[in-house]
Parts: sequence; C-alpha cells; structure tokens
Amino acid sequence: MSKLPVKNVKGESMGDMELADDLMVSGKGTQAVHDAIVAYRAARRAGSASTKKRGEVSGGGKKPFKQKGTGQARAGSTRSPIWRGGGTVFGPQPRSYAKKMNKKTSRLAFRRAFSDKVVAGEVMVVDQLVLAEPKTQALTAVLKNLSIVGKSLLVVDKIERNMALAARNIEGLELATSATVNTYQLLRYPAVLISKAGLTELEIRLRN
Repeated sequence: MSKLPVKNVKGESMGDMELADDLMVSGKGTQAVHDAIVAYRAARRAGSASTKKRGEVSGGGKKPFKQKGTGQARAGSTRSPIWRGGGTVFGPQPRSYAKKMNKKTSRLAFRRAFSDKVVAGEVMVVDQLVLAEPKTQALTAVLKNLSIVGKSLLVVDKIERNMALAARNIEGLELATSATVNTYQLLRYPAVLISKAGLTELEIRLRN
C-alpha cells in the first residue's frame, strides 16, 4: 500500500491516505509514457504552415517574352518555381500532426506517470480546498502553508468559479480536474497537489 500525506489548508498534518496496490504500476509502461507525451505534443502543433504552388500564385498570365530570338531560355510564366515570386515546389501544406494512441496504452501511461509521482513523494493531498472568495491572495496563502513553491499542478474534482479566478493569476500553477488531467501535466510539474475529493475521483479513473 502506498501512502499520501494529507494536510489541511493551514499546512497541518491530517494523517495519510492509502492507495491500493492495484492502482500503482511499476516495471512496465515506460514506452507508453513516452508515446503519450509525443502524441500530446504532436496534437498541439497547429500544422498551419502553408505555401502556394505554381497554380495558386497570382499573376503570370502573360508570357514574359517571346519564345525565340532573345537568347534566353523559353519561359511561359513568371510564376514558375524558378522565377522570383513564383510558386513553391513541395512546400509545406496545412496538415494534422496528431498521432493515434489506443485507450489501453493511454491508460497505462497515465497510471505509470501517476505511480512514479507517488513513489517520488511529489504528490500531496489537501483535506478541503474551498475558497470563499475569488482571491488570488487566499490561494497563494494556502500554497505557502503547504510549502508548494514554483511550478505545480492543482487537481480538483470540479473547477469552481472562485478557484478558477484565483488560480489564473498565479504564475506556474495549472488547474485541472481528475477527469481531464493527463500524463503530460503530471510529468511537467514537480509538485502535484490533489484535493481529497479529487483523489477519490482519480482513484475511480485509475481503476477503469
């Protein structure tokens, strides 16, 4: 059984929460994690690079000079790729960089990434995380009490308005839900803070 430290918003210890062994993954999944990160980053690429082919460049309807008698190579259009301002040969076109990844491999990658975080002691559970007002100062105080410094990931069961407004102004802090947090986010941040309700939802996700 793996244990996660539980603290309240004041930074006081509230004991530990145990994670069942069947939720943890070790000894496999390294390649799955790599594939998940590659797929995630590839899917974020815009793929909007675009160049015009010869037929798409405007102009060039008139033959630039007569066919014979000039001593130059014959030319039918100034939009030819060999002319300045002409079309591009084999240039980039809009495309999708998304990579296909099956659900089984994706789930394995997520479980392995979460397991590594737990083993490394980089996951902390906060008993109750509710903000009465949408104040960044209030959330900053909570993070300070929990000794969360630098980049961190905050995982909750659902994102409330006060929490979203308070978290968006804190540099290096990303807010996610148990249902949407992904492998890339887990590995990106050195500290992961999960609400108690969020961990309950996450356990359900890890079992499915």
